Amino acid sequence: MVFTIVDNLVARHREALKTLGEDFIRGYIGIAEGEKDPRNLLLAFAIDRVLLIEFEVQKFIEDLFNITFCYFPITFRPPPNDPYGITTDELKNALRACLHATPAFGPLAIPLFLEKLTAGSPVTKKDTLETLDICLPVYGPAVTREHARKMWNCLKLEIFQPTDSDTQEKALKTTQVLIQTIYSASEAERSDSAEIEGLAKDACEECIQILREPEKSQAQHAIKVLCAFMSTTPSVARFTLARAVPHLVKLFLDPDELPNRPPTLRLLADLIEAARESTAQDPEVLPDEGSVPLSPYKDEVLGVLTVGLKAPASALPAIDGLKSMTDISCSDASLDLLSTVSSFAPSHVSGNTLPLLFTSLPDRAPPREAEAERIRYWRTLAYLKKLCTQPDLFETLVVRLSTKLDLLCVPAVSPQGEEQQSSVTDPEPAAAYAHSILKTLADVLQTKIDLKHPDVVKYIDRLVPRLYNLFIYTALLAEERPMVATDPRLLAVAAQIITLITQTLSAARQEAFVKALFAAYLEGNVFQLAEGIQKIPTEKKFAPLQSGAPTPQKNMVVLFAAAVIALHREVSLPHSDETALLNSLLQWTVNDAENPLQREAIVHTISAILNRHAENLETFLSEDVTQFWSAQISDPSIAVEARKNAIATFTWLTKALLVRGHPAAMANVDRLFELFDDDNVNWDAARAIGRIPGSDKVLTKRNHAVIKILYAQKYCNAVLPRIIEGAKSSQSTRQNAFLVALAALIKSVPKSTYAPQMSSLMPLLLRGLDLPDNEIRASVIDTLQAAAASSGKDKDNALLAEHASSLVATMLKNSMVAHMPSVRVRIAALRFLATLPNVVRYDVLHPQKATVIRELAKVLDDPKRAVRKEAVEARTNWFKFTG
Repeated sequence: MVFTIVDNLVARHREALKTLGEDFIRGYIGIAEGEKDPRNLLLAFAIDRVLLIEFEVQKFIEDLFNITFCYFPITFRPPPNDPYGITTDELKNALRACLHATPAFGPLAIPLFLEKLTAGSPVTKKDTLETLDICLPVYGPAVTREHARKMWNCLKLEIFQPTDSDTQEKALKTTQVLIQTIYSASEAERSDSAEIEGLAKDACEECIQILREPEKSQAQHAIKVLCAFMSTTPSVARFTLARAVPHLVKLFLDPDELPNRPPTLRLLADLIEAARESTAQDPEVLPDEGSVPLSPYKDEVLGVLTVGLKAPASALPAIDGLKSMTDISCSDASLDLLSTVSSFAPSHVSGNTLPLLFTSLPDRAPPREAEAERIRYWRTLAYLKKLCTQPDLFETLVVRLSTKLDLLCVPAVSPQGEEQQSSVTDPEPAAAYAHSILKTLADVLQTKIDLKHPDVVKYIDRLVPRLYNLFIYTALLAEERPMVATDPRLLAVAAQIITLITQTLSAARQEAFVKALFAAYLEGNVFQLAEGIQKIPTEKKFAPLQSGAPTPQKNMVVLFAAAVIALHREVSLPHSDETALLNSLLQWTVNDAENPLQREAIVHTISAILNRHAENLETFLSEDVTQFWSAQISDPSIAVEARKNAIATFTWLTKALLVRGHPAAMANVDRLFELFDDDNVNWDAARAIGRIPGSDKVLTKRNHAVIKILYAQKYCNAVLPRIIEGAKSSQSTRQNAFLVALAALIKSVPKSTYAPQMSSLMPLLLRGLDLPDNEIRASVIDTLQAAAASSGKDKDNALLAEHASSLVATMLKNSMVAHMPSVRVRIAALRFLATLPNVVRYDVLHPQKATVIRELAKVLDDPKRAVRKEAVEARTNWFKFTG
């Protein structure tokens, strides 16, 4: 209470307290002396800092120092269930704020810090080093210089004879602060050629002496000190390089030191990297040569690095040195070097490297048996993917790979028809090659979007039209002859590229693009959308959404959906009646879609439009969707497969509404629950209920979908109690449907949404393991595995212990190939068995130990190697399991 009053007085009546003069300071010191309550100490430290900064306390510096430093280091550990919530870090930070509040503490504090550093425990040393880092700049260069030698001796011990790497890193950081504090004040007056004197010079010379034996472990510690010096002051950095670089170069060139070239280059590479980091600037702006510390030595350094490249033992450190000199930090050394060069000098890569890579890509796909050639083009495309993220290089990549794609998918026909014949007899190699090319473009685009490159938007004019041109052309000519680009796998990757580019466009640019898109797909006017090399025949009509359209044309709805799913909410569709459009698309999925690819594309299109514009589609929701439900789902006379497809469509409609928080979503869920009495589709309806809140790649923030936060949690809170109640009280058929819904739901939502209900869910999950559906069993086991993993190393998981015998028996049964054909379920069951001994007490599992070990011996003969591996792991865990 007293400290609270003083704190309020200092906060609100500071000027009045200052008029009390020494009486107030003296009285406060008497109150604060010997205080131990952590609540009061937090207040006291805050008061101390204000007094030291704003009050006249010169006469009381020693007294104030004594009532604060006596608590250093903080050893307070909050008791379990501490009601006040005061942490050790809060007290540490408050005390540090006092200790660096005034330079007057310097002469008193530094000697005591050195005592703690010399005789303290590892924890105390780390605390002392961190405190010195913030105190030394405040205490100033004069006081710091006075104790510099003693501090260096203490720090040197922690650096050259480290007890652990963390303490060593902190000691290096404190060394940097020490040098900066001593030399920064005189930095402005120091000329480039001025000699460094004092601690920096002595420490640097000391380290150089150690570097005379680069193969010794102490050399690694010495180079760390020199690297630390690089980030202190410019003059110290220049002095360090002036001493270290010539020494290491001379050592490398010494014939007597030939065996020590690899460790010498490693030390030099570390120093180069430190020099680079110390001058890090805007990557788009190259620094002046005079501001680069290594400039005076670049020729000598490049010379020894080049020589080092020629010997296998020294090649890797030489490459690391070159990487650092060109601002590199990746894994594959040579490729990363080129990648970094491309970031500031793309013309060199474009003129020298890319032509070699593009030349190595064949114009024709290697045949099936030419595995080596296929691996070669995979590797080349991987190199291109790594190198061509920069705007100029990516533009070259798009042009060259687009041309290669056209040659593959529409090969020139020789007089003998050879090229055409190879694609007709075996289109798979060409399709695989084309798929690799498209995937390379998609991967580089994804990288550029992640890096927020602004040039991606221009490929709506340079790449997207070429893709539509190629695929529309092949869809139209596929009626006459087989075409490689009609392969659905190629359409899927092309769709990914279109979506990625469309995502980056502004709403205004999307609106112009979508007009051309709708003109092509709804009116057959493809020429604005599909500009490219291929000449689209005017006598053929492109109408993929019309009844009776050929399958290759219908498959093109994939590229229609790819653009629509990435539209902004503000984009108006170029159609006079969106309700009529969605209803026609909905009917198309029923009457015209021939395969899952077509159906899924149109369903994604409908869900994307519904998600953005639901407020304008009330008629569609109230009339058309209701009619669709009655005619295609609830009517038992409809073919079962058609009803299942309709349920999948209905699921996406509901998902589109749910993620944006539309009330009609839950009404749709109620309809799905009504199907639980229908033996033909009840499991499909149950799965739909569980999958509705799951994540997907269509309704995402990147695709500009309207998404409300916590929609999955709200859905789970509404549906899960209903599922649990139904699973407990319903008759057998409905019970199984509820169990299916439960298994699907827990797979779709975050664990935190159902974790509080695990005690109620466990009996139901165990029953779910008896359902004749391998996907459901695998989902249930994954959930149980997550519940076990959440226990950590705690062997008192009461929930699992309660059902231990049932879990063991069920998992053993699901791990046997005779009872469980699914490899995924067998592996999941074995992993759970392996986890049980880690989370359940021995006295609980002991009765099952002999049975588990005996039964797992049978699994060791499983035909699948992955299953046998898990069986060995599980059996070993149970063997080692003792009380």
